[in-house]
Amino acid sequence: MIKNPVAFFLLAIPVLYSIIIHELAHGWIAYRMGDPTAKQAGRLSLNPLKHLDPVGTLMLFIFGFGWAKPVPINLAYVRDMRKGLILVSSAGIIANIVVAFIALLLLRILSPSSEGITLLLHYLAQINIILAAFNLIPIPPLDGSKILMGFMSERFQYLFSRLEPYGLFIIIALLYIGALNPVIAMFRRIILSMIGSLLP
Repeated sequence: MIKNPVAFFLLAIPVLYSIIIHELAHGWIAYRMGDPTAKQAGRLSLNPLKHLDPVGTLMLFIFGFGWAKPVPINLAYVRDMRKGLILVSSAGIIANIVVAFIALLLLRILSPSSEGITLLLHYLAQINIILAAFNLIPIPPLDGSKILMGFMSERFQYLFSRLEPYGLFIIIALLYIGALNPVIAMFRRIILSMIGSLLP
């Protein structure tokens, strides 16, 4: 539990809006590809109440990894369903990486003199890198599983999708025993390497 109100604020705000941006990206890309479902459900919004999942948010604060309510997507509206699955699923991860890049770029360029701004940008970068790394894990319903499914045959997509009702319990169990930590650390290093190669 974070007892310092300032520290809690500096952590809570980046966490909150990093999750929102992640989900908003899924819905926006789906909408751009012809699927109006997220827009009709009011999910193309920055309103936190539209996106937050109580369990996913709690897990984020306890373990450092979490999720929001899945954005409703109907790929039947998309001409190329396989391409749609890959792009829509990748959108949230890419959005988090972009936010992390911008935060680290601002830290490097501005060298903020304010400790509060420095901490905010640092938290923003780290949270978005962790969210991107976590969501790359190929366990349903995480984005990594959907990206992987985009490259599978229909038969394997069906078999893989049958794991989804149990995915949340599998993820929580693996987080609890620490089995996902090496995977997340690996993805985190890859993302940091990508960002580092782009920073001036």
